[in-house]
Amino acid sequence: MNLLLRALFMLSYRHSYHAGNHADVVKHLVQVAILDYLLQKDKPFCYHDSHAGAGLYSVLAEQAQKTGEYQTGIGKLWQYQAASPALARYIELIKQLNTNDELAFYPGSPKIAAMMLRNSDSIQATELHPTDHPILASQFVRRRHSRIEHMDAWAGFKAMLPPLHKRGLVLIDPPYELKTEYQDVVAGLQSAYQRFPQATYAIWYPVIERSAVEAFINALVATGIKDMLRIELCPLPDSDGFGMTGSGMLVINPPYTLATNMKQALTELSPLLSDSCEFQVNQLVPE
Repeated sequence: MNLLLRALFMLSYRHSYHAGNHADVVKHLVQVAILDYLLQKDKPFCYHDSHAGAGLYSVLAEQAQKTGEYQTGIGKLWQYQAASPALARYIELIKQLNTNDELAFYPGSPKIAAMMLRNSDSIQATELHPTDHPILASQFVRRRHSRIEHMDAWAGFKAMLPPLHKRGLVLIDPPYELKTEYQDVVAGLQSAYQRFPQATYAIWYPVIERSAVEAFINALVATGIKDMLRIELCPLPDSDGFGMTGSGMLVINPPYTLATNMKQALTELSPLLSDSCEFQVNQLVPE
């Protein structure tokens, strides 16, 4: 699919309608755990965000209030006192943006990175939406070691990887509004991995139709890339394709602590989201 056609479809997607939902919770929980691990070393690293969005969202705005999706995720959690370190750290970041008793703001993945990373670490992000990109870029004007481009995600891999720092996290989370985006992710991952094989990759995916999810996971495994960890959280039972019932993260080169941390965090998180919530943390491909 050419860039113009993809851009036209992107115009229909705004994450402001979905910010803070249960899919954001699992995505950002994994992101926070990986970043905290990378921060343990003094050596700088790079964070690359492929579909960065606007960076910061108001859950009181018309878009969020129209869907109310944040009530399925962060709305149930943000004042919860978590026991597991990863979940506690994630909730702490949300609280930093909301100084009173009302939940007003939710950070996207680039904002979470900006809140956590040191001045010596670098942030790269691409966003194709013509409204969201300038909003995102304005938040990084004064930050050194940041590059925020109005660019297609896959072109961004070719333009910006490998980064100067040889450690890092690459977050890949397209909206999957087009069926071709699943194939685009597989091809994009292979392109990025060839350039930056030592990075940790975190690929978000929605659970809408189980057979399609498993076909996508199988295609990623078939790339031959080693060391893949699957993390999935489903607040609702599988359906026949009518709406998102859950989501997951496929992590390549995960920190050795991630599987244990996520099992602990999701065990605590699951009953808070729904009575029927299920999760899995499985090593798909060994190192």
